[in-house]
Amino acid sequence: MGWKFYGRRSELEAMKQLLSRQQWFFCAISGRRRIGKTSLIKEALTSLPQASEAVYLQIPDSDEHDVVSVFVDTLAGIGAERLPSTVDLSKMHRFADMVQVIGHLCRAGWIVILDEFQYFNRKSLSSFASLLQAEVDQLFGGNQGGIFVLGSIHTEMTALLEDRSSPLYARVTDRMTLEHWDFATLYEVFEDQGIDDPADWLSLWGLFEGVPKFYRDCVTQGVFQQKNVLGESADLKMGMRAVEALFFSPTAPLLEEAATLFVRELRGASVSILRMLAQQQPCVYKQLSDAYRNSTGDDKPISNYLNILMERYRLVESQHPVFSQGVGSRQARYLLGDNFLAAWLAAIEPGVQASRVQPAARALSITAQKLATHEGHVFERMVRKLMSDASRLDVGDFPLTDTVTGYWNRARDAARLIEIDVVAINETDRTVRFGSCKRSASKHDRVSLMKTEQHIADFLRTSTGRRFAGWKQQRALYAPEFSASLRESLETAGWICVDLRDFRQWFAQVQT
Repeated sequence: MGWKFYGRRSELEAMKQLLSRQQWFFCAISGRRRIGKTSLIKEALTSLPQASEAVYLQIPDSDEHDVVSVFVDTLAGIGAERLPSTVDLSKMHRFADMVQVIGHLCRAGWIVILDEFQYFNRKSLSSFASLLQAEVDQLFGGNQGGIFVLGSIHTEMTALLEDRSSPLYARVTDRMTLEHWDFATLYEVFEDQGIDDPADWLSLWGLFEGVPKFYRDCVTQGVFQQKNVLGESADLKMGMRAVEALFFSPTAPLLEEAATLFVRELRGASVSILRMLAQQQPCVYKQLSDAYRNSTGDDKPISNYLNILMERYRLVESQHPVFSQGVGSRQARYLLGDNFLAAWLAAIEPGVQASRVQPAARALSITAQKLATHEGHVFERMVRKLMSDASRLDVGDFPLTDTVTGYWNRARDAARLIEIDVVAINETDRTVRFGSCKRSASKHDRVSLMKTEQHIADFLRTSTGRRFAGWKQQRALYAPEFSASLRESLETAGWICVDLRDFRQWFAQVQT
């Protein structure tokens, strides 16, 4: 099947209402790169009864002259005959001219879309915000046209639009944040594209999470049609077919993006920390700090770099055990919060490097081995997100009243270590579910089950675990897929078995 616009029902409806209310607007849309900000606007514009003229400009990370030049070229490409008569491209040389043209376009009913708007927070481009503020103040109250500003770095968008010292403070009329596709949408994509193997669902989510553009690239490159670009690996699984087509092929549409998308705005220590996290996530602060010091010889604390990666770029997440103190807790563990970046750094980049001096088949084999380890890390994260999505949509087998987390301690010796992958809480019913996640259902063997039972028992004897005294307790096992016989055996032994097919059945009840 080809490609269509998926999901985003509530966001699309809100966008249609914004474009239909016959009132000038200044709307800010934030979200990770490739998450579908521009596609959402385009879908809303094309679905309206009366089409609006629109101009899209991706702001270059450059200087004033270059930004204005790109805008002139963009408008020239539209054609002078379509532009308002008040727009004279020959007179556009500075930001002041550019802002004036934006005003002319809005008054003529045009929609102006400024992507990567956060670059105007750069010192070399900062004068634009003051000039735009003056024009926005004149446009406010008009009955047509509007400006969309799109940004992928949350803190810089916040500094431009929400900081009280910013010229554009309190000028935004509408605001929207786009997150990854939810799982209901992802299952719809899998069904449309004929992807029915739960192992493939995990592989694709481990690579691309819920980023629409990457799945569309798979369609364009024929990944879902069992097509292998290099012709040397006919037995590749879906995940590796995607890797081969998007990173190893002669055209490799994601190779440059993977190499530059995140690290082009990062330098030195931040990049080193990302690479270390990719190799050993999740890990506590001391592990990461020691690894950084041993690798670089730098004794400086890494806390500032880590905070920037979490708060500014949102590339790192911190996990906290159930009922922990949260921020500042020494039990906090850190991991990469973007699957695409984690897969690239941990598995794909080493293979790409190897392919420069080794046969493609051998380089792909290196990547496949590392990707299997990566999938083991992300499956636990996938289960937690699946449970959260299901509960939010009122489907599934466990309604939550709090965020799904896990539990681990800071034991000094392995014999006293406690680690539980999933701790899910329903305060209303006073029910707690303890879960174990395995990338392969066969790994839920007798030894693993005994170990999980022991960890749960040890946890319930801790001060944290005693808070569940008198609660109903469930023990659950998670895997991409359970065979009927294994499920029956485990459920007979008192375990709840949940796999990705179960979640697909639950999400099928939801219209995305």
